[in-house]
Amino acid sequence: MIRLTNLADYGIVLMSHIAKNSKELHSAVCLAGETGIPAPTVSKILGALSRDGLLTSHRGLKGGFCLSRETREITIADIIEAVDGPIALTNCIEDTPGDCCYESLCVMKPHWQVINDAVRKGLAGITLDEISAPGPFPFGGEEEQRQAKSS
Repeated sequence: MIRLTNLADYGIVLMSHIAKNSKELHSAVCLAGETGIPAPTVSKILGALSRDGLLTSHRGLKGGFCLSRETREITIADIIEAVDGPIALTNCIEDTPGDCCYESLCVMKPHWQVINDAVRKGLAGITLDEISAPGPFPFGGEEEQRQAKSS
């Protein structure tokens, strides 16, 4: 099973929440209360998202965070990479030596980047706009959406 880290999951939850109220500034304390994610974790994630240019930080008494781009310009891959770093299914696809004792003999190592790129492409095809929209889930063409509504 492939799983996101909790931080990446929380990053997506926070970005979706901010996107739904994109005209407002959001403080870490308010976001923690509204999402149920612990405040220190929210602060850590907001910092990472801000450093990566997905959020803009506004200081001051009425400060907070807001999206730095339109929701249709931010992908799930962007959020995951801001929080966790590059999307990688295994350690051996990076240019540095991994911790696998079979790495030097592995016939799959050259192929993992192809697999990794496919996963990243899939996540990059889903925008914050799509996951922040009220149901039904907006993926697929019009026919798929009509079928989902009639189910």
